[in-house]
Amino acid sequence: AADKISLIPEDFFAELCEQIIQHLSHKIPGVNTAELCQRIQTSGVEISVGDLAKIVNVVSFLFSTAGRNHLSTDELITTLGNAINVLPKHAVQVICHIWNEQGKSITMSEETRNMATVGQFVDMKWKLGVAVSSDTCRSLKYPYVTVTLKVTDSSGQITDKSFEMPIPQFKNFFRQFKEMAAVLETV
Repeated sequence: AADKISLIPEDFFAELCEQIIQHLSHKIPGVNTAELCQRIQTSGVEISVGDLAKIVNVVSFLFSTAGRNHLSTDELITTLGNAINVLPKHAVQVICHIWNEQGKSITMSEETRNMATVGQFVDMKWKLGVAVSSDTCRSLKYPYVTVTLKVTDSSGQITDKSFEMPIPQFKNFFRQFKEMAAVLETV
């Protein structure tokens, strides 16, 4: 990941680090690596979403470990001592600066640590479609619902998960949501 970090301009790397800190502080649901990757690529840097995701994992691990161990900026610099030869100088400077400014917001209590291992729901979109025909059937007229869930995984990366359901399955899905809502009303 260190060789890929050197490709990222300092301002984008700082934004990435800030988003990771905000995610670990539960201020945002996750890091939108696809959107950030597109902006980095638009600036002329060749990097894939997969490579950016690896960088997010490495920096998230670094910040969460520093938070769990309540490291000061000086202690973080000492800990990064071996990595300074591997990581680009600008990356180490950004990491230390962001940690100095915002690192206190990360509290790794037991509850926070448990929450960090579970993904979170961010958004949901749906659309109704009708399959009109296929190469094997001329007249299908088969309605279905496509659902796209935007979720964060345990490392904080935002991803889309899409699936289709026939109408009877969607009605069952909807019924289960109504049951959950009814249970929540009693809480």
